[in-house]
Amino acid sequence: MVIQRILRLVGLCRIPQRTLTLQVMSAASKFHKRWTQRSLLSVPTISLAFFGSAKKDDSKESVTTKKVLLAKADALFESGEYQKIYDLLIKYRDNKDVEILWRLSRALFNHSKSASDVEAKRMVFEGYEIIAEALQIDDNHWAVHKWMAVLSDTKSEYEGIKARIKNLVTCKEHMLKAAELNPKDATILHMLGNWCFGVADMPWYQRKIASAIFSTVPSSSYEEALQYFETAERIDPLFYSHNLLFLGKTYLKLQKKDEALKYLKMTAEFPAKNDEDHKAKLEATKILGTI
Repeated sequence: MVIQRILRLVGLCRIPQRTLTLQVMSAASKFHKRWTQRSLLSVPTISLAFFGSAKKDDSKESVTTKKVLLAKADALFESGEYQKIYDLLIKYRDNKDVEILWRLSRALFNHSKSASDVEAKRMVFEGYEIIAEALQIDDNHWAVHKWMAVLSDTKSEYEGIKARIKNLVTCKEHMLKAAELNPKDATILHMLGNWCFGVADMPWYQRKIASAIFSTVPSSSYEEALQYFETAERIDPLFYSHNLLFLGKTYLKLQKKDEALKYLKMTAEFPAKNDEDHKAKLEATKILGTI
């Protein structure tokens, strides 16, 4: 979830791979040490019977087993093994466990980014169906709202620009709820910043479409976007190259050249770990050559 503007108006809620690696939203990335990942990856597939069907005497063991299962899924996520996560967790879908469901939707979304067009669409729609089911079960879970924002927007991409614009407000509502429930997730704040930037930067023809859909066209400002980007950076400094990039771009929109140069240079010098980092560095370098 994701490059042109990551969460641009025509892709406002896509989440970058590095964003997902942060995993404030999951029980994985920030507390799993390398030794833990190695050990978890060797854990055998867990019996289907443990979820929801354990005897009372076995309840503690069942909880422990579930934690091991989720930790294994999160360790696989760290390694980018999205198909393995799906294969591990899909057998537990019918147990209606929210922790399983949002991780399944996350795996499908990430896997879709490297799939063929046909397969990507199938994965996105399946992921949306799963996260919608999770939302019905628990509408007060921050990760559920986060992934509903992601997958509802990505699904609407396949349904046309009118559908995507129509989904704008709903998308933001889910992000705001996720941020309320988990205010320390820098990636949610980054998403909100991109939403605000995209709406503030909306071209006239998209505003015309929006005006035909909404009685009041959604509005935002570069100042609001900047607040989200800055807060995200304070919470988790240097967590994502595109947050630095958008800090620079937002400062440029606000005609604050010195601040813009600072963040654009930081982006250009960011140690690239994946394609998204390379693209951020390339864009920052290009912008620097024009100012």
